[in-house]
Amino acid sequence: MRGTPSGRMRQTILEWLKDPVAHFPAVRRPDPAETGVTARAVAVKLGVPRRTALAHLDFLTRLGVLRTRRIRCRTYYRRDEIRIAEVARMFEKGW
Repeated sequence: MRGTPSGRMRQTILEWLKDPVAHFPAVRRPDPAETGVTARAVAVKLGVPRRTALAHLDFLTRLGVLRTRRIRCRTYYRRDEIRIAEVARMFEKGW
């Protein structure tokens, strides 16, 4: 796989969030397919500190490919499929 380690990590996060139920099973928390997943859950799965996962999630959010949702004191992340499709179309057109 090509790209930087950070790029590969972000790509992995986006892949996992395509099917969050398969990668982040709900245990005493909201349904990951509906609400998304926390930075802590991503950090545990990646095997990195929460701050590292949060930096990648914030980057993807600023790009517009992830949406956030606050529930109580936690932020949940999920894919923005419409925005991802728009970006894919831009690259297909030779942007």
